[in-house]
Amino acid sequence: MNGKLEKYGSLVARLAVAVIFIHGGWGKLGGFDSTAAYIASKGLPAPELGALFAALLELFGGLAIALGVGTRWAALALAIFLVPATGLFHNPVGLEGAAAQMQWIHVYKNLAIAGGLLAFTAFGAGPLALEARVRRTWQPGQLGFRSITQTGEPS
Repeated sequence: MNGKLEKYGSLVARLAVAVIFIHGGWGKLGGFDSTAAYIASKGLPAPELGALFAALLELFGGLAIALGVGTRWAALALAIFLVPATGLFHNPVGLEGAAAQMQWIHVYKNLAIAGGLLAFTAFGAGPLALEARVRRTWQPGQLGFRSITQTGEPS
């Protein structure tokens, strides 16, 4: 793959997906009571706990993806989270007209986002990520920035 495309394309892709979750998580925290009430309206137990879980997962999962730290795990967690969230909060079954159409839009949007998240899970964050920098800096057999040889002497 083209080095620049891989380098900058993966960064732009991460930021594009991450901003959705950062914004959503921040909004859920800022409108916590409304978020909990919406969860309660769906008949789910412990709506405050659900709202807190969703807000923190979206906020910190989005930040992890944006920074490229623990990207694979954050992306996998968010992809798994999208499945019940989509089924519970964007179910078009039984709706008609514009209401059904709006929910189908959300279903397909979440499907596309899940595809991006699964790509991050499979391929990682790319070269412009904090985890890539740590990998380049801390290699196996190294302590700090100084390599330790098999004899235990700094190289």
